[in-house]
Amino acid sequence: MAHIKSAKKRIRQTKKRTIRNKIVRTSFREPIKAFRDALAAGNPEQAQAAFKLAIGRIASAVSKGVLHKNTASRYVSRLNLQLNKLKAGAAKSGTV
Repeated sequence: MAHIKSAKKRIRQTKKRTIRNKIVRTSFREPIKAFRDALAAGNPEQAQAAFKLAIGRIASAVSKGVLHKNTASRYVSRLNLQLNKLKAGAAKSGTV
């Protein structure tokens, strides 16, 4: 346990930031999970909606400093590739 006043303050600040960061991290991971569920179900419309929501949440996490911009870019890129594969497969089978 800290004895110095500034160290005690740092502990308090870290607790607050940890809680905030956890909330932000959860807020972008949930749409990604929904996107992956839509991919597994093979539903392009639902996947597209979840993709848009996920991109917004990822951008929000970047603006709050929870994610690095390159990490966010990598997430978005990979999700976009998966969405395009789903759309291409749906187009071949004639469902879109």
